[in-house]
Amino acid sequence: MNDTPAGMHALIDCAATAVTAHTRWVDDFPTPGVRFADLTPVFADGEAFGAVIAALAATAPDAELVAGVDARGFLLGGGIAHALGTGVLAVRKAGKLPPPVNTREYSLEYGTAAIEIPQDSVRLRGRRVLVVDDVLATGGTLSATAELLDAAGALVVAVAVVTEIEVLGGRARLEKYPVTSLVRL
Repeated sequence: MNDTPAGMHALIDCAATAVTAHTRWVDDFPTPGVRFADLTPVFADGEAFGAVIAALAATAPDAELVAGVDARGFLLGGGIAHALGTGVLAVRKAGKLPPPVNTREYSLEYGTAAIEIPQDSVRLRGRRVLVVDDVLATGGTLSATAELLDAAGALVVAVAVVTEIEVLGGRARLEKYPVTSLVRL
């Protein structure tokens, strides 16, 4: 992996090109007036997926663990962890992990939700963690994930996403962490 600044920018540019070329746009989904960026074709294309994994892995080459956010973040997290030679932690929606768990509730534009991580079955204290997901929108899910990991004693070294919807301002909720998005919309 080429993690020099110029090398990292080249990886991000390559991945951004692949994401732009393969993203399928769906109007009025999941609700009228929303234009949904479907990344399924990006993940289904081996070359595009590989470019995304390489670019996201380059954002935190010293990470000791990758935290993938439910559910598309799992796909990214597994690939990035493999590329970095680390493990992967699945950050789950509430009720999907057996107890005991650590939970963090957060606000969405349409209500509240909660995410969870194992309370004691995975050592987090002092570990350098890269948080990954497919989209940064309002920042609620990613902010809650980072806070949950912080509370467990982990050091969140970076947050990385495939796409960022800038108009929703989610980056502001993550200002204490380095944030990388491959494509900003």
